[in-house]
Amino acid sequence: QLQLVESGGALVQPGGSLRLSCAASGFTLAYYAVGWFRQAPGKEREGVSCISSSGGSTNYADSVKGRFTVSRDNAKNTVYLQMNSLKPEDTAVYYCAADSSGIGTIATWIPYDYWGQGTQVTVSS
Repeated sequence: QLQLVESGGALVQPGGSLRLSCAASGFTLAYYAVGWFRQAPGKEREGVSCISSSGGSTNYADSVKGRFTVSRDNAKNTVYLQMNSLKPEDTAVYYCAADSSGIGTIATWIPYDYWGQGTQVTVSS
C-alpha cells in the first residue's frame, strides 16, 4: 500500500522548534519531489516548502523563509521539515505530499500524487 505518514506535530510555545517527518511506504520517495502544505481552520491549504527529488532545489513561502528548512534522507525514505522560531500564525495541520515529476512546487497542490493524513502543529503560550 502506497502511503505517506507525517509525524512530529505538537503543541509548542512561540519561539520554539519542531521537526516534522514525512515517511513513505510502498514506494521509493527518492524519485519524488516532496511538498509541505498547511491548512489552518477557516483558511485554504497553502504551500509552505518543497524539495526536489535530488534535494538540489528547495523553495519556501515568504512567511517561513529563514525559519523553516526542508531536507531529505533518501536512505530512510523520509523528508523532514525543521521549523524554528515558531509563531502562533504557524498553527495548522501540516501535510506532506509527493510529486512524481520530481520538481515540486508550493504554488499549487494539483501536481501532487500522494498525500499524508496530516499532523497538527499548535503554537501557543
